[in-house]
Amino acid sequence: SQIAWFSDQTGEYQLYAMPYDKPSEARKITSFTDGYPENLSWAPDSRSLYFTTEKRELWCANPETGTSRKVLQTPFSTIRNYDISPDGKWITYATQAENRISVVYLYSVDDNISYPVTSPWYDAQSGVFSEDGKYLFFTSARDFRANYSWVEWNATYNVSSYIFVLPLAKDTPDPTALKAVEYKPLEKVETPVAPATGHQGRKNDKAEPASEKQITVTVDLDGIVERASALPLEPGMYQLLAAVDGDLYFMTRREVKKISLSDLKESPVITGMPLAYAPKGKKMLLRDGDDLFIIGAPTWKKDKKVSLGDVRIFADYPAEWNQIFQETWRVYRDHFYLPTMHGRDWEGIREKYEALLPYVKHRHDLTYVIGEMISELNVGHCYVTSPSDTPAPERVKVGLLGARFSKDPSGAFRVIKVYEGENWDKSLRSPFHDGGVDISRGDYILAVDGVDCTPMKVIYEALVGKVDKTVALMVNSTPSGTGARTVYVKPIADESPLVYYEWVQENIRKVSQAGNGQIGYIHIPDMGIAGLDMFTKLFYTQLDKKALIIDDRMNGGGNVSPIILERLAREAYRMSMYRNGANLPVPNESHSGPKVCLIDKYSMSDGDLFPYGFRKMGLGKLIGTRTWGGIVGISGSKPYLDGQDVRTPFFTSYSTDGRWIIEGYGVDPDIEVDINPFEDYLGNDAQLNKAIEVLLEELKFYEPLPGTPPDRKM
Repeated sequence: SQIAWFSDQTGEYQLYAMPYDKPSEARKITSFTDGYPENLSWAPDSRSLYFTTEKRELWCANPETGTSRKVLQTPFSTIRNYDISPDGKWITYATQAENRISVVYLYSVDDNISYPVTSPWYDAQSGVFSEDGKYLFFTSARDFRANYSWVEWNATYNVSSYIFVLPLAKDTPDPTALKAVEYKPLEKVETPVAPATGHQGRKNDKAEPASEKQITVTVDLDGIVERASALPLEPGMYQLLAAVDGDLYFMTRREVKKISLSDLKESPVITGMPLAYAPKGKKMLLRDGDDLFIIGAPTWKKDKKVSLGDVRIFADYPAEWNQIFQETWRVYRDHFYLPTMHGRDWEGIREKYEALLPYVKHRHDLTYVIGEMISELNVGHCYVTSPSDTPAPERVKVGLLGARFSKDPSGAFRVIKVYEGENWDKSLRSPFHDGGVDISRGDYILAVDGVDCTPMKVIYEALVGKVDKTVALMVNSTPSGTGARTVYVKPIADESPLVYYEWVQENIRKVSQAGNGQIGYIHIPDMGIAGLDMFTKLFYTQLDKKALIIDDRMNGGGNVSPIILERLAREAYRMSMYRNGANLPVPNESHSGPKVCLIDKYSMSDGDLFPYGFRKMGLGKLIGTRTWGGIVGISGSKPYLDGQDVRTPFFTSYSTDGRWIIEGYGVDPDIEVDINPFEDYLGNDAQLNKAIEVLLEELKFYEPLPGTPPDRKM
């Protein structure tokens, strides 16, 4: 009968409540001066509300009295999910313990004490009470199965979870326990009982439904951790939804399923993503693709599609833009990694830029004002997005051939370069290297799909709209139609992967040749999946090299630098040998020779942290120019009213001796070498040449790992 919500109409987010049919009776309950309350939930009796904050707090509010109080504050991590017992006396939540393992707790409302109910040896999440208050369900990651790597002698763990059921009282039966089986004597025959007729049994017609009975939840804390049992489900990634009518509903791989507590049988319910639940979990708002449905027990059918076709939003743009501006200011105030805001007067900065709001006439104006405001903090990773609402025609794709051409006086196009690519990899497909394509450097293209090339300024005039379509090229070794042949090719949309691949391969060849085959080369384009994949591809295949050049230039950042540094830092602590075989270091995938790291002003974010770690771990010299200098990181965002967002720098790194590092300055090289753009264009990479020179000098003093010791007599 009541509605509760959060609103920032006072300038800070507050909790409000009102009878659903009496907007005039809306009441502000909280009086926060900062912060972002979220995860709002009614207690089962609808007399109180609970919510969490980013300060790791759980709050309780009373709409009737208009009061609120902080229930608890966890020491290490925010509360993502919680559930309230049917009698409102217990709250379950999960948070990290001191060992950084998440533990499920039961909080006693009466005693104001939290009790751990899962083991700190196993990560646990998602506590949900059963409808009758007798059980607590949670997930726990306990499926430890090593996945061995084919690339190196190593293993990883993608630990999957089980769903557990915990009887809260000692005398509550365990649903997973073996059931007793009754055997009847063979000679005894049961007499069938006639079905009841008339009004027999009417006394039960008005029996109070279990869901409406007064429930008292009994919790026996003694031995409660050991009382939990795993439900008979395969380990997986589960999200618990609700326990309703003797069934536990959960989600896995975008599919809602349930398991019956009576027979422990699993069954599918519906596909889609649940977004919201009605009280007691018997209805849910489900998203399936672009469609929304309201579905409910017991059928859970998608027969009530939510129509948004008639929804209209009337925007007061000045008010909306003011709210977005204030939201940005608050987000930075509450989430910026240092509450001192780099010593800036953040309130004064708001007033300075707030004065420009009356002159904002377009959303891009607002983005500019916000960008100027947050740039006052002098920190990297300050991003604000703006909607792409400028009308533009759909771009027509032009087919590319993975080659470069020059215009011959005859009018034909001469092939002056073909990018090599790796055609087994679709992302590196070079059209002229496809099977059956006979086109080489020096050949001439005379016509495209029968269209003469003579009047064309560039060959791409004939390739508009030809991406991934078969194209007929008239080709000859001379700029003449005599003896020409027809070759069929399939153009691509983007040549940049081919250009990058060839640049890396050319550097590998250049380094190998200049280093007499002793030096390997590895470029890491970023510190994400692409960069880790490239490192893996190039590192293990060059472990035979005596020295390595690790190229961190133009690294776009990410978060995998610790993984790469760990591999580069491995040291052999013993040797392995066997008869008729090669001697190997242990770890096998370790490189004991000298290394250097190339850096430049485009080595950014985690690409900054990588050379810092390279030096700190004593892996070798840094060569090039100072890095970008931005390591205060972001993760996630706060969405705006119009669907855009702002990214807040909220975490960073500092040294093990307690000093700030890198931000606003970067990482200096040990040997400074700048790039001459013209020489670089000609293929003369001064930084790479210096790396080769340094390693050749260091290899003069390099002592390789020993071979097999002299013969042994025992």
